[in-house]
Amino acid sequence: MRPTVGANAMKASLLLLLLAFIVSPVVRAQGGWESNGPAAATEPSNGKPAMLRDVGIEQRLNEQLPLDLPFRDESGREVKLGEYFGKRPVVLALVYYSCPMLCNQVLEGLAGALTTLKFDAGKEFDVVAVSFDAREKPALAEQKKETFMKWYKRPGADAGWHFLVGDQPSIDSLTRAVGFRYAFDAARNQFAHASGIMLVTPEGKLARYFYGVEYAPQDIQLGLVEASENKIGSRVDQLLLYCYHYDPTTGRYAPVVINFIRLGGIITVVALLALILLLKRRVVQTGPVDIGGTA
Repeated sequence: MRPTVGANAMKASLLLLLLAFIVSPVVRAQGGWESNGPAAATEPSNGKPAMLRDVGIEQRLNEQLPLDLPFRDESGREVKLGEYFGKRPVVLALVYYSCPMLCNQVLEGLAGALTTLKFDAGKEFDVVAVSFDAREKPALAEQKKETFMKWYKRPGADAGWHFLVGDQPSIDSLTRAVGFRYAFDAARNQFAHASGIMLVTPEGKLARYFYGVEYAPQDIQLGLVEASENKIGSRVDQLLLYCYHYDPTTGRYAPVVINFIRLGGIITVVALLALILLLKRRVVQTGPVDIGGTA
């Protein structure tokens, strides 16, 4: 039985409605249609709230930090950022201490990863947390340090972890230097910000960025070895650095296949040479084998 004209028309109408449903959000996202509703004033074309348009972390690899910036440490002492550089690489965390959730997760993720490393804060590296909330005072920084010293539990950790507060000009200079963009939400009395940590060389140059709130211990260890200009770490770390390469787009260390192939080739050649030398030594020790008969 052939379909009627009315059935075909209904199918065509449904197809057009489905096509309009699919195309509509695409055209709207590209700015082809305008909306006069309240969402138009609060959401940009990419679907993010207006406040989040400028929130994020932009990598500034190999950029020099402004080490002359003044801050105050957890004891209230006036310090310069450069006091924490010069000897060891530094793990830098931009947080604010009264943050209800995300900043605590950053510090907890960092502390959890560092507790598994063979390196010790205060010996092979330092940790510097800086509040980007100019309203926060040293007393709050001290409370935060006490919390994480109980968590980290390494000898001499107190000399390796530093929690700083500062005035707005210093905060602005530091956040701009590392590419850390955030915004204040007055309605919630909170900051909108991204999460991540940075590794900085002893000279104060940005070496690595790690994103999120959980950090792979191997990534941090390899990053610290590199940031120290290979002055810390073992031969195993050097070998891993040969086999793994930092990917700035993901903030992770990924295996380098070609280097694995090269390493496999080197091992194969060494093994063959060792086998040849071993067989040659046995021939010398036992003498030639007579495989012929007498006439």
